[in-house]
Amino acid sequence: MDRFTQIEVFVKTAELRSLSRAAEALGMSNAAASRHLAALEERLSARLVERNTRRLWLTEAGEQFYQRSGALLAELSEAEEAVNVHTLAPQGVLRVTSSLSFATIYLAPMLPAFRRLYPKLSVHIAVANRYLDFIEAGIDVAIRTRLHEPDSNIVVRRLGRMRRVLAASPAYLEERGRPVAPADLAQHDMLVYNLAADPFSLRLTKGDSERIVRIGAALDCNDGQVIRQAAIAGLGILIQPLYIVQDDLDAGRLVPVLLDWQLPTLTMNIAYQNRDHLPAKIRVFNEFLVNHVRSTSNSQIWSA
Repeated sequence: MDRFTQIEVFVKTAELRSLSRAAEALGMSNAAASRHLAALEERLSARLVERNTRRLWLTEAGEQFYQRSGALLAELSEAEEAVNVHTLAPQGVLRVTSSLSFATIYLAPMLPAFRRLYPKLSVHIAVANRYLDFIEAGIDVAIRTRLHEPDSNIVVRRLGRMRRVLAASPAYLEERGRPVAPADLAQHDMLVYNLAADPFSLRLTKGDSERIVRIGAALDCNDGQVIRQAAIAGLGILIQPLYIVQDDLDAGRLVPVLLDWQLPTLTMNIAYQNRDHLPAKIRVFNEFLVNHVRSTSNSQIWSA
């Protein structure tokens, strides 16, 4: 039991980056928490935590131990949850990762209603445009556009397909003119999302016709919101999923171009680890998110 408590104190300290807050969260005194942490370091013959009067951080050994021990405690918590009456009322922390755009447009607005249903469940959102590792980052649910995961233990559930559009500000189009054919894009200042597959090559279709255009970039960036703001400011023509710019199109801040040509759609998915007993917190979040997106989104943006 002492060994378990030692690990629990360490993991909570690593999560909160504070020994005193960890002690408070675990319902013990600062002195008791400090003794448990010291005993763990002595037993492992390794320094896990460094601290001064202003902050606390993990050593390299501490980071490695945290990745393993944090995952161990999470698995234990889920094992208890699977056989506990609290599966009817999910509780604890749900860790979700998504892009900044998706978190801003969909996740943040839905959380008040979600937490009214599940008040004992708190949500941690890791905003990242790169794909975080489930185990290393302690992720429960990931919102991603890739169709397949390299890990066969990850379940991928389709949330929906979304349209992409080309658009620019009225000021940019007044100064540079409106492209009337795909080939014209090569002569324009393009704002490129550089994490897309082959970001500097656009494939556009109209009926049976297809055009592939190589483009340069006035700006390439790994975040859709930066690209969106640059387009509104008049820097160039963006290529973005419709859900990110729909409000700007409605308000006239951006104007779509080449509307008769279609870009390939993107598929948005929910990914989570495959388990014999899916934790209730993941199950209820997934269902709530699917219903929220489908009930609040314009059908022109998403298709089920």
